[in-house]
Amino acid sequence: MPEVTHLYCDESCHLEKDHLPVMVLGALACPHDHARSVSLELRALKRAHGLSDNFELKWTKVSPAKAAFYRGVVELVFADPKLSFRGLVVPNKEALRHADFGQSHDEWYYKMYYLLLRPMLRQEGVFRAFLDIKDTKGGLKVRRLHDYLCKHLNDPEAKKLQPMQLVHSDEIACLQLADLLIGALGYVHRGLSSNAGKMAVVEAVRAASGLTLKYSTAPGRPKFDIFVWEANAGDIGQ
Repeated sequence: MPEVTHLYCDESCHLEKDHLPVMVLGALACPHDHARSVSLELRALKRAHGLSDNFELKWTKVSPAKAAFYRGVVELVFADPKLSFRGLVVPNKEALRHADFGQSHDEWYYKMYYLLLRPMLRQEGVFRAFLDIKDTKGGLKVRRLHDYLCKHLNDPEAKKLQPMQLVHSDEIACLQLADLLIGALGYVHRGLSSNAGKMAVVEAVRAASGLTLKYSTAPGRPKFDIFVWEANAGDIGQ
């Protein structure tokens, strides 16, 4: 049987007219039979910091008071050899010219997800992707996204990338980890620094990865990979 890898995918500021120029997509890869171990480790870390087992770690909740806990979360991710992360950053959505390329914002969004997941899906094995439920239209959107990915991966029968699933992030530990990492990426690319707790997380990721988080890494970089997509780069249009 081929190894099954779960991809826990999340996004920030992906809507076309949200007046927030920086968009971040991210995916945390974890072997399907390792996800429970990650959840148990995270639960133990919560208890060590006096937090409830049900506490949902989330970028928007990061504060100076919980900085030590969130630094511990970053250390957990980087110490686990079975976890890896890839993030895609679009620095300025306002520079997009969809009409010039005959596409809608949703079609462009699917292209960005393809660029995010392409290096991960080139590896051996079978993949299942889980996305956080954002709104009532998510079911249709995720089906279209899956169809787009399978088409461009030459996987018409969805044997490589199985149907994608919408889940509630408060129930999935690995999805919460993805949220934290894309939050750190977004914070850097938005040029923010006022929240000491969030800066502690950013610095923890920088220290563990050896990266500034501002630039693309070499393609296929293990453990922590970043792709900063520019509107003029020309990879699959704009």
